[in-house]
Amino acid sequence: MKDIKKIKTPISIKDIDDLEVGDKLLISGNIFTGRDAVLPKLKRKIIENKDRSKDKILANLEGSAIMHTAVSDAGIAPTTSNKDEIESSIHTLSKAGVRIHIGKGSLSEETIKSLKNQKSIFVVTPPIAALLTDSVKSKQIVDYGYEGIEALFKLQVENIPGIVAIAHGKSIY
Repeated sequence: MKDIKKIKTPISIKDIDDLEVGDKLLISGNIFTGRDAVLPKLKRKIIENKDRSKDKILANLEGSAIMHTAVSDAGIAPTTSNKDEIESSIHTLSKAGVRIHIGKGSLSEETIKSLKNQKSIFVVTPPIAALLTDSVKSKQIVDYGYEGIEALFKLQVENIPGIVAIAHGKSIY
């Protein structure tokens, strides 16, 4: 059985290169959140803003992680990542520097290839909202606040568990 690997955001491409499908992870540091309502808007923002240094969110995507979830007082738990609104954002977010996408479900061959080409990975988390919620140390809305629990949040986390599901063109699905 493989050891659990501890990683901290921002994560480097070298760290991504060292991960394999099936690796068990504990992710700490800052992660962004978004799902159906926000990820298409964030994708558009990336495409429309060529000078990302002037935007406090876009300037901080390099080496980041994003979890496909809403954030509420009841907790966090990933939603299905192969919904069109979410999966269609993965390529653009990876190209902008997001290295880890955290969610659930299988992704298309096209997305698997895109993750490989952009040196990013897809991580699934156990379906246990209480454990994930206990890992959140602080939360802050950073954009799209009008979306309520589906706004773009920045979470300070400690030891978010996950398993590498897609890396280097390979998938556990």
